Amino acid sequence: MNRRDFLMAGTAAALSTPWFSPASAQERGSKDEAKALVEAAVAHAKKVGAEQAFKDFQNDKATWFKKDLYVFAYDMKGVCQAFGSNDKMVGKDLMELKDPNGKFIMKEFIALVSSKGSGWVEYDFTNPVTKKMGSKASYLQKLPNFDGFLGVGAYL
Repeated sequence: MNRRDFLMAGTAAALSTPWFSPASAQERGSKDEAKALVEAAVAHAKKVGAEQAFKDFQNDKATWFKKDLYVFAYDMKGVCQAFGSNDKMVGKDLMELKDPNGKFIMKEFIALVSSKGSGWVEYDFTNPVTKKMGSKASYLQKLPNFDGFLGVGAYL
């Protein structure tokens, strides 16, 4: 399966999960809410350890899934450790994942957290609510005591 097919399959899987439903503007998460969720997730991981936190991000939707925002975790090799909206993403190597404009999303994520520790990356991605390609900004933060990072993306 090539990367485009993988992206399309992942998007289709995400769109078919039952938690997605049409959302009004007030149900969409903001960039401020995304950043706050990442900061809470990092604090949780520091408290319970990365492995337990990854399980919590997958299983405790009431805490780690707000509006259309969810926590994701990747190691520095681009392998998914947690993906709150789609369990099937866990274990997938997304190092070569590109947006429709050719931007290597994971490589941008890793470059940012490697150089700055935290910040925003913008890219285009299929919005699960509208099912249309749209701009997304993900806030990322390096995770202490784990060779990776957490993130939450908000559609712009």
